[in-house]
Amino acid sequence: MVEKRVLNNGVRVLIEKLPHLRSCAVGIWAESGSRHETPDVSGISHFIEHMLFKGTETKSARDLACAFDEIGGQVNAFTSRDHTCYYARTTDEHLMRAFTLLLEMYVRPAFDKKETDLERGVIFEEIDMYEDTPDDLCSELLSQAIYKGDPLGMPVLGTKESLSGITPETLRQYHAKRYTAERTVVSICGKVRDGDIDRICALLESVPGGGPPTRDGAVKYIPSVVLKRKKIEQNHIVLGFEGVPLGHPDRFVMQALNNVLGAGMSSRLFQEVREKHGLCYSVYSYCANYEGAGMLGIYTGLSAENEKDAVAMILSICKKMKKGDVKEEELSRSREQLKTTLLMGMESTVSRMTTIARNEMVYGREVSEDELIEGINSVTREDITRLAKRVFVPEKLSFSAVGNVSKKSDCLGLLKDL
Repeated sequence: MVEKRVLNNGVRVLIEKLPHLRSCAVGIWAESGSRHETPDVSGISHFIEHMLFKGTETKSARDLACAFDEIGGQVNAFTSRDHTCYYARTTDEHLMRAFTLLLEMYVRPAFDKKETDLERGVIFEEIDMYEDTPDDLCSELLSQAIYKGDPLGMPVLGTKESLSGITPETLRQYHAKRYTAERTVVSICGKVRDGDIDRICALLESVPGGGPPTRDGAVKYIPSVVLKRKKIEQNHIVLGFEGVPLGHPDRFVMQALNNVLGAGMSSRLFQEVREKHGLCYSVYSYCANYEGAGMLGIYTGLSAENEKDAVAMILSICKKMKKGDVKEEELSRSREQLKTTLLMGMESTVSRMTTIARNEMVYGREVSEDELIEGINSVTREDITRLAKRVFVPEKLSFSAVGNVSKKSDCLGLLKDL
């Protein structure tokens, strides 16, 4: 059971006690993601994530690194379109030290000019690395296109142009705007002492107040075609469809549909496109869900000679699912895969810490494992057919390709055949 405390300044603290463990995970979540940015500061949320590790008002980057190593703690962070999270995993006896370090980073970063300029160069290298990862690039380019005109479509890393104009003062102002008490969630999972919880809550009163949490509305999906020529051996392709947003009533149906379609070795995409016809090495489907928006993507990487046959086969598989040919054994297998993945994932304190924080930010409450399993078990074949008919429609089909691609690609002529 998750205990929730709302502090006087608005910080929400979530605690799940697992006394049989010797470790615990703690995360501080800021409602600061790329979808909250404007084009002139695109990438600033991710920039701030990097800078919080580069020193505080009293500690250098080396001091922070040594302090975490002294307690044997694992520390990391990530930025998404919706949030930035700073987290640590350590033994129960070092929880307070780990949290104190994280909070100092979170509340009192230095934003030193020299460190800012150095880290800007590091992020430029990260952007270049992303450009050299064609499967990720293909998905990112599609997201930018289908959400064009909305901040959700801006890249998490930003661009070299937008990052070049960001100064330490820009970082301070944006940090003060987004890293406020009302936009902060702290989640703790593992062996936690009651006294430590009280001390953590007392320390969190130092987080300054500010604007309330942002509730993002519906985002328009724009069917798009994106082609990027790149001198690489394979062509990387993503077919995109409008999916369902976070918290949607059909979220369990979408998970099951995605699993049957391409989320495992027994899935239709893997068995047909790779195993039976040998057209590619990698093929899978995935869901990208956000508040107010969602996408179902189908990815494959393959030679230019095989792409037309592979795309035609993928579209054929989607059409068959619209006709209601999903078998009960496929759905049963999908249910068990989803439930097993859920339950095994919940055996990690970091995963549990992440789950309870995201449930709070999406639903405003705890979502139990039993509730999730019940949702998965409730999906029927008729549900999958109904959703497939709504999702797999030619007017909502998007296409992204990176590699030896052309506007005259034979694949483009197939897209209406759905």
